[in-house]
Amino acid sequence: MKDKKIRALALLSGGLDSTLAVWLILQQGVEVIGINFTTPFFGPKNAIKASEALNIPLEIIDITDEYLKILKNPKYGYGKNLNPCIDCHAFMLKKTFELMKKYQADFIITGEVLGERPMSQNRNSLNIVAKYSGIKDYVLRPLSAKLLPLTRLEREGLIDREKLLDIQGRSRKRQLELAKEIGLKEIPTPSGGCLLTEKFFAKRLLDLLKNKENITRRDLELLKIGRHFRLPNNIKVIVGRDKEENEKLLSYFDEKDTLFKAKEPSAVVLVPDNIINEKEDKEFIAKISAYYSDHKRESEIPVLYKTFYKEEILLVRDLLKENLEFSIYNLSCR
Repeated sequence: MKDKKIRALALLSGGLDSTLAVWLILQQGVEVIGINFTTPFFGPKNAIKASEALNIPLEIIDITDEYLKILKNPKYGYGKNLNPCIDCHAFMLKKTFELMKKYQADFIITGEVLGERPMSQNRNSLNIVAKYSGIKDYVLRPLSAKLLPLTRLEREGLIDREKLLDIQGRSRKRQLELAKEIGLKEIPTPSGGCLLTEKFFAKRLLDLLKNKENITRRDLELLKIGRHFRLPNNIKVIVGRDKEENEKLLSYFDEKDTLFKAKEPSAVVLVPDNIINEKEDKEFIAKISAYYSDHKRESEIPVLYKTFYKEEILLVRDLLKENLEFSIYNLSCR
């Protein structure tokens, strides 16, 4: 190792792999700065914990607007759900590469493990990511380094290859052994908890992408709350499932929305970005509101209809059946 202090930027999700990758490089006397990219699909919570455990600084960068462009049309497609893993990794590496000058860093660390994820961490994908991101010879994958070609860092003696690992495949056995060996008190999850890999969330997001052009952060945050329905006339309806979700829906209610609520106890029903004026639509959504209340056995249920500018009480008498006729519009699937 040369006398000059070596500095690395680490893509830190806070999962076990990225945490161990940073630890390995810290053992070689390298100064490490964690970089965590955040969107409504994945947050910094685990990365903050990991940076504290590793005692390294962490920069959290919101990439939502840029990421949405990738999500709508990923060059290398999606994974099992709506996760554009190859494009995602390449984009994050490119962004980190752009930060190297700011931090006067010598290279980039990732926690990628050869063969751990069939789509995004095979040899071909790692090569695609390197080429697409433009990082060339500046990225080091400490957990699988001995199975990969020599990097500039190793050739120049900045990093001792013998102190790196040769992990491959989907088993986490060696990572867990190493975590125990170094005394990690809390074993991080295998990944950063990306919502795009979850079937139910992906279905909701796909519906949003198909039905709205200018998507906002609020739209994305609302996807995490309640039961979701797409009714005729492109009407989106969100129904709270408990007190916490009801409160969240109320906090998002603004002048572009319509809100329905049957008499207590009942769910909050939010219609985002849509002022419901048509009598037929108002009555149907009021029935949904009445259905998700504790008053389904009553012959008449009062439902509050509310916009920012007016309120009225709708009386629901013809209740929806247990076998909901609108179930085909349900985007929740749970």
